[in-house]
Amino acid sequence: MGTVSTHQLPHADPQRAERLRAALLAADFTADGLLDLLGAPAYAALGRSETVPALRATGGDSGLETLVRLFLLQRPVAYERAAAVLPVEDCLADGWLVPAGTADVPASNAGGGAAAGGGAVRASVDVRPYGGPGGEDWWIVSDLGCAVGGAGGIAVRPGAHAASDAPAGAAGAVDVGPTDEEQRAVPRAQLVLGVGGASTTLAGITVREPVGRALDLGTGSGIQALHAAQHASSVTVTDRNPRALRFARLTLALSGAAVPEAREGSLFEPVRGETFDLIVSNPPFVISPGARFTYRDGGMGGDDLCRTLVEGAAEHLADGGYCQLLANWQHVRGEDWRDRVAGWVPPGCDAWIVQREVQDVAQYAELWLRDGGDHQGDPAAYAERYDAWLDEFAARRTTAVGFGWITLRKSGAADPSVTVEEWPHPVEQPLGESVRAHFERQDFLRATDDAALLAARFRLAPEVVQEQVGLPGAEDPEHVVLRQNRGMRRATKVDTVGAGFAGVCDGSLSAGRILDAIAQLLGEDPVQLRDRTPEAIRLLVEQGFLEPVGDAEA
Repeated sequence: MGTVSTHQLPHADPQRAERLRAALLAADFTADGLLDLLGAPAYAALGRSETVPALRATGGDSGLETLVRLFLLQRPVAYERAAAVLPVEDCLADGWLVPAGTADVPASNAGGGAAAGGGAVRASVDVRPYGGPGGEDWWIVSDLGCAVGGAGGIAVRPGAHAASDAPAGAAGAVDVGPTDEEQRAVPRAQLVLGVGGASTTLAGITVREPVGRALDLGTGSGIQALHAAQHASSVTVTDRNPRALRFARLTLALSGAAVPEAREGSLFEPVRGETFDLIVSNPPFVISPGARFTYRDGGMGGDDLCRTLVEGAAEHLADGGYCQLLANWQHVRGEDWRDRVAGWVPPGCDAWIVQREVQDVAQYAELWLRDGGDHQGDPAAYAERYDAWLDEFAARRTTAVGFGWITLRKSGAADPSVTVEEWPHPVEQPLGESVRAHFERQDFLRATDDAALLAARFRLAPEVVQEQVGLPGAEDPEHVVLRQNRGMRRATKVDTVGAGFAGVCDGSLSAGRILDAIAQLLGEDPVQLRDRTPEAIRLLVEQGFLEPVGDAEA
């Protein structure tokens, strides 16, 4: 197993962490500050782990440029230059920074400190600004070079030193290293990644309402726990990797959040017998022939890890609680993937399962081989690992792999609602409110028979528009489409009655009275229209086009 050079992880002394946080804020080392400094193209490139544009944009002497070079580009800087923007002695004492020889400092970056014999410092961890949903300024702490991009983004050069200011590797790699005395070899399998697309996706779909206890299962660098800390009375984090627990505590401490209770262990083992109001997990869901990387490979066969997590969630959820996670699942020859995944849902739980993407087995293997950096190594070893992946899929009759979201809610219903759908289209994040509303609508529909449905009043959801599709000049459209411009951004075809019904729904009249008026307008039998329309109304409610607002008008 390869290793990457890193330092002893920092400590999070509360007072010194507060001074460090104040210094980061004073220098505008925030998501907005980075965007202003780097410009949109370089900022976006940094998010893709491409460092060259950011290097070109940070050749000046400002404090913000110093912090970018230290914490994001992993460049050594002169002690005095760092001291101008950071409480350097605090950072050295707690291990956020470590000494670096003056030979490591590029001439363009040395300033007066190196020349005066002040030496140089370098970062021991990646500290990446991250904007919270309410405009909060947070920082995510991860292994050097691991903010995004996976283990494949790390250039493994233990003991190497760079005296030039040449660009880092394509994934923000650690292309300079501490001395042998300073470094500590960490197995690549134990790396802790920072913010990636999966992290932000899960944060965006999570239901945000005040809760008592929240659990971040498989916390990694702690981003989900940081979000949860804003609306949960207490947060517990778990991970198989003890380094991840330390990184999570660093992330929350540096961001000014309450430090969570941390427990080491796999899946629900560390919280056996306990219940939570919210469980979130970005688990190691990769379906792989081995367990090379703790952050992505669960070590179970096929999609068993995700299945086990879903099946075990119910006993750890409080009544009404949510479990939300990202998952991969197999498409098995001869089976409907919807039935397979729906079969994981435990009794007493409603579920909403959304497949966002599907890859064939070759695409999937290539994706994760690149993530591990195998494409940059020995071609024979790459081919051997590729073969092993395809052998694993063939043995399990797997034809493709689905990526998506799973949300469970412990409703206790005898007839739970399990919605499984494929939705590869763009959505509007954050979606947490849309997820909460989905389950509220399921409650309404489950408790409402057709007679009660016709007595209820509805309101057309905000940002729904009507489109008429047909040939130019035609007297009537071929069909009418209702389209959402918010949330899931669904579109659905409706007939004349459906379009007219939705257009009149403003919460003032019951569904039955609206249908009676439409029947009179179209010359139809109102009884027959009432009999055949509830199914269509239910669909519009289920998909969020109509919102129930109460029973029959007074």
